[in-house]
Amino acid sequence: MSIYKEITLNGIWKQNPGVVQLLGLCPTLAVTTSVVNGVSLGLATVLVMAAANGTISPVRKYVPNEIRVPVFILVIAALVTVIDLSINAFAHPLHKVLGIFIPLIVVNCIVLARVESFAAKNAPIQSILDGFMMGIGLTMVLGLLGGMRELVGKGTLFSGLDLVFGPAAKNFVLTIIPDYHGFLLAVLPPGAFLGLGILIAARNWMEIRNKAKSADEHTTTSPLQPALHP
Repeated sequence: MSIYKEITLNGIWKQNPGVVQLLGLCPTLAVTTSVVNGVSLGLATVLVMAAANGTISPVRKYVPNEIRVPVFILVIAALVTVIDLSINAFAHPLHKVLGIFIPLIVVNCIVLARVESFAAKNAPIQSILDGFMMGIGLTMVLGLLGGMRELVGKGTLFSGLDLVFGPAAKNFVLTIIPDYHGFLLAVLPPGAFLGLGILIAARNWMEIRNKAKSADEHTTTSPLQPALHP
């Protein structure tokens, strides 16, 4: 398996930050009241992670070990500030909804962990891909969790799309359950914990099933051992 394929598979499935490493749970649980909120924060994290890894990797050999963590945090903080100001400028309503969770990307364990464990030890292209795929894996979890909570809690999908693309985007909001009065638990913090637990259980079940299937195929296709003769 090539290194790039392995990095992609790790970010999306094997080491998914949201359902395997369980990093950055605070924004994962707090922001995912809708698909739009979850995906928006996820994409912001993708940009920060890819840019941070791509920035740290070329200078990793020139940063003394004694100050590497402060340097990493300073770089991440600068990138997050750019993203924060950009969202505030071009999607101000969305910025008001996401609020403090955009600046909190600076101290998100996912970003610092990938910079420390991967970008500080690998080449720039591989590091950028690692940050990008880890961010995409997190975005998928945020989107799925937000979709589950929004559907059960409000009966809609893509509500709040106008926060990103303007008032005309309200026409693209899907009403899955008409005349739905809502289920408050889904959009409250306990609903976030329950939804994330369901995603973790589903991922673990699929992993166990795939391993069992691979073991069965290996047993079926393996050649028979020759009989031993005295």
